This record gives sequence, structure tokens and C-alpha cells, in this order.
Amino acid sequence: MKFGSLEEYESHLASHVPLPEGVSFSTCTINFIPREIESEGKSFPMNMTLIALDEATESFSALYTKNAFPGHPVVLGKELLKKDKLKGLLINNKISNVECPDGYGKSLKLIEDMEGLLPGEGVVFPFSTGIIGWELPVDEMREALPELAKGRKPGSALSAARAIMTTDAFPKARTVQVGESRITGICKGAGMIEPNLATMLVFVMTDADMSRSDLEACWKKACRRSFNRISVDSDQSTSDTAFIFTTGKKPVGKAEFCQALEALTVEMAQDIVRNGEGTGHVMEVSVRDALSEEEAASAGKALINSPLTKSAVFGNDPNVGRLIQALGDWAGNRDIPLDRQRVLLTMGDIELYRDGAFLLDSEKEAVLHKYMKERALPLPSPGFPAHGKNVKITVRLGRGNESATVWGSDLSHDYVSINAEYRS
Repeated sequence: MKFGSLEEYESHLASHVPLPEGVSFSTCTINFIPREIESEGKSFPMNMTLIALDEATESFSALYTKNAFPGHPVVLGKELLKKDKLKGLLINNKISNVECPDGYGKSLKLIEDMEGLLPGEGVVFPFSTGIIGWELPVDEMREALPELAKGRKPGSALSAARAIMTTDAFPKARTVQVGESRITGICKGAGMIEPNLATMLVFVMTDADMSRSDLEACWKKACRRSFNRISVDSDQSTSDTAFIFTTGKKPVGKAEFCQALEALTVEMAQDIVRNGEGTGHVMEVSVRDALSEEEAASAGKALINSPLTKSAVFGNDPNVGRLIQALGDWAGNRDIPLDRQRVLLTMGDIELYRDGAFLLDSEKEAVLHKYMKERALPLPSPGFPAHGKNVKITVRLGRGNESATVWGSDLSHDYVSINAEYRS
């Protein structure tokens, strides 16, 4: 969809992205002075979000970052996956709680307090995102927990999607109806996006009647083909988490549910790239005729992660030699033999390379420039997704019958500025 303003976009989310049956939420904002820069006396806001279930569920699953320095909530969350029942999620932005003194104990204390404030048996999972290296203001956070517990309500996912943001330009939420059931997801993430199981923070909620094992199987497949196939800057966060749960109140077929879940996560993954730090274009690379799905995804990632390719796309420059360079780099350094006579490159509907040679002329260069310019996003971001157009690139490897699609952002001046001033 195309939106003309933040108000129009958020109005759409408020009316079209409801939470599933049996799910409620609450948000609040606290202010604190980070211990690490206490001498400056500068106060920072932190949003806290509670997603709660009316009744605890036994059906939930999560995928976590493979970063070797995971945040304390990631370490604790992996342990909590062994528990039988879930009754809530506790999320904070601003600080990611990574490698901090007693960070594990602070996360544990917060969820234990919240568990005591919610009815019934079950665990609460912790999630933190934001600055790496700072400590959680645990005293201020604990004081806010009773307000969170009291304030939970059903309704739109908009407020929760907005509260979990950090450098995100706009809230991201999607929903889909599957028979009688609903699947709703919110996510945040704009930088450090090159996941290997999940991406930043993703929360998907449903009321579909699915067993834990079936839900987990569907979740792994959906994440592999969506969140695992995006990149903004080729950096993997210490806090990446993708979490799903169901209240199990509505009947649904497994195949139908899995198909809808994958479609939803693909849309959410593209939302993250479109909202990436300094994103001026979304690149969509489809690699076909590979020996395996993994090979196709790997080749696609090589193109969207190439700084030269990303820079050319940002400048609306149809420098298609960047594509061949990146593809050749990928294949040559993996000892993957490519028959140049069988490789085919297209952008949009325009053939760029066939039968071992480029197919370029001045007229085609002008058409390609126009095609890329029409898909540019305004910078700096206006705070809403101006459109959903992608720069579509297709690569045929001529090696097999498998395929994969990946999504990535270009490389703009704004990306450098945002990350140079992140803590300022």
C-alpha cells in the first residue's frame, strides 16, 4: 500500500491490525539517567511493553541470534523455552542488556516480578533492544511493572509496535486472517540486520489451534524464508529474536496456517528492510536455477551485501557491472563453477546479461535509471512507508532447479550519519 503521511499509515494500523483473541497488551514510558554517563546528567526515555495472554499457553516457540555475545535476555529466553507454559512477554527498548554486570540477574528479577503480577501459572519471557554495553535501570523498571500489569487491554497492535522501536522510522505491524483464526505480528529493526535464525525483535501472535510441535515447525520454515533472507548492513545483532505463540482458540488446518504464516513473515521482513537505517531503495533479488535453495539464498545475499552494488542502487546508477562483480566474487571464492553462457541477469523486465555478454545501450541505460529512480524512498525517512516498490533483480545461475528470494537495502549517506550519531 501507499501512504501519504504518518497519520494515514498509523490510522490504517489502528483499524486493520487487531490482536488475536485472548491477547492483551500494555505500554508505559520511564525516564532514567544511564550510569555509564551519569556525570552528564542527561535523562533518557525507555519504553516498556507487556504482551499478555488471558490464559497461559503451552504452544510457543522462538528463534535466537547466533552471535557469540548474546544479550542476557537471549540466554535467559533459551532456558525458558524448556518451560511448559507461557503467560506473557516483557519488552524494553533503549538498552539491550548485553555483557553487563549481573545483566542476567536483572532480567530474571524483572520477569519474576511480572509473573507475580499476572494471574495464573506460566513464565514471562524478557526482551531488550537498544544500546549495547549499558546496564538496565532495573529499579525504575521494577517500579513501572504494576502499572504495566494493570493497564493491559485488547485492541490494535499499533501501540505495542510503536513502543518497541529504537532507530526505526515507523512502527511495523501486519495481520492475516486464516479461516476463523488470525495471525498478527509486530517487529522492530532498522540496523544490524543480517540474521541467522531471526531478526532483531519479532513477535507473532495467533489464536489458531496449533500444537507446540506443529507451531515450531511452521515457525522455523517461515523464518528461514523471510527474516533469514534479509540484510540492511550485513551485521548480526546480539539480541535478535523471533517469537511466536498461540492462544489456541480457533480451529485451522496446519498447511493453511503455515502458508499464511510464511506470507505474513515475508511482508514483515520487507517492512524491516524498507525501514532500514538510511534505506533509499529496497532491493529484491531472486536467484533461480541453483543446485539448492541454500545456494540460491547465498548468491542473493552476495549481491545485496555488496557495498558497490548498494551504492550504485542508491545513486540510481545502472552500473550492472557491480552485479556481475559481486556474483563472480561469490562463486569464485566458493569454488562454484558458473557457465557464463548460461547465466542470465535482469532488472525489472530488462535483460542485462545473456550468453556471456552484457546487453547494454544508451536507451536501456536511461530506462534502467528511470526504473530505479521511481523506486527510491524519500530521505530522510518521512516516518512512514511512502510506497512498497522494490528494485527487482533476477539471476539465473543455470545450475539446477532451486530458487530463493532475498531482500536488502542500498547504502546511503543517512545510514552513516545515523550510526555515527547513535548514542549522541
